[in-house]
Amino acid sequence: MDINEKFNLIKRNTFEIIEEGELKELLKQKKTPVVYIGTAITGKPHIAYYFWILKLADFLKAGFKVKLLLADLHGALDNTPWNILDKRYDYYKKIIPLMFESIGAKINNFEFVKGSDYQLKADYMLDVLRMSIFTSANDCKKAASEVVKFDENPKLSGFIYPIMQTLDEQYLEVDVQLGGTDQRKIMVLARESLPKLDYKKRVEIMFPLIPGLIGKKMSASDEKSKVDILDDEETVNKKISEAYCIAGEVKDNGVLAFLKHVIMIIKSDNKEKFVVERDPKYGKNLVYSNYEDIEKDFVNKNLHPLDLKRAVAKEINLLLKPIRKKRDILKKLADKAYS
Repeated sequence: MDINEKFNLIKRNTFEIIEEGELKELLKQKKTPVVYIGTAITGKPHIAYYFWILKLADFLKAGFKVKLLLADLHGALDNTPWNILDKRYDYYKKIIPLMFESIGAKINNFEFVKGSDYQLKADYMLDVLRMSIFTSANDCKKAASEVVKFDENPKLSGFIYPIMQTLDEQYLEVDVQLGGTDQRKIMVLARESLPKLDYKKRVEIMFPLIPGLIGKKMSASDEKSKVDILDDEETVNKKISEAYCIAGEVKDNGVLAFLKHVIMIIKSDNKEKFVVERDPKYGKNLVYSNYEDIEKDFVNKNLHPLDLKRAVAKEINLLLKPIRKKRDILKKLADKAYS
């Protein structure tokens, strides 16, 4: 795979890269660059996690070393009880590799990192204090506004959050950070702040956030908005059947969004087609090779929402099928972490 092929693979299914020129130069200069994504171990992993699982798989194919930060301390800063952090860490560490496995990704050059293993060390905490000297409370609140839950009387923990995420880039020794568009302000803060500490700025890559099943951001805290990784087939079918999916409307359509950014990426990589099975009285089955044709038929009302939902539910159940083989073990871990 040449540099252009690597760049195009990394860029696909993303929203923004800061900066593309820096990424191309990195690919030229470094044989095995390092990328990381951090996830605060708060809510249960759900199917929107497949978005960044697929993206990390792209980085692996492009020759990157991939680090997944299971940010236990960030979870605590965002109101996860301290006494269950390790239990949630255990659940995440068990289920994430199964998600990679379910899409056929090889994770030989992949590493889990537990936040508290390095974030409590003296050098790291000293840099937290150093950065706090030139970073205002307003800067921190603005940076974390789409990530941390601030109320009318915000806790100090929410202001520390973006400072720690900035320093994670340095202490994880990475070249690239991957995250959703809700992370953009923290990523910009990192690029502005790290040079002030005599550290290099990193490439920041963002993917768009997938709408939930009720027409807004998919949320771990709202059961109606998402499909949990451990949901059984009947539950998946029910949730998708009740999802917000108005005929002809693409905006805030979580069913179409998941189809576009996850299912059709997998189909494309496996050289498979997306099949919508229909009752013969409504016409023959519809077969698609790309998402654009699906959306066109949906907008023109040649593809009925109910038929689309059934086809997407079937694909989600196929995706989750390998994970369900270990559902009993995973459920025991989940019960301990989320009781």
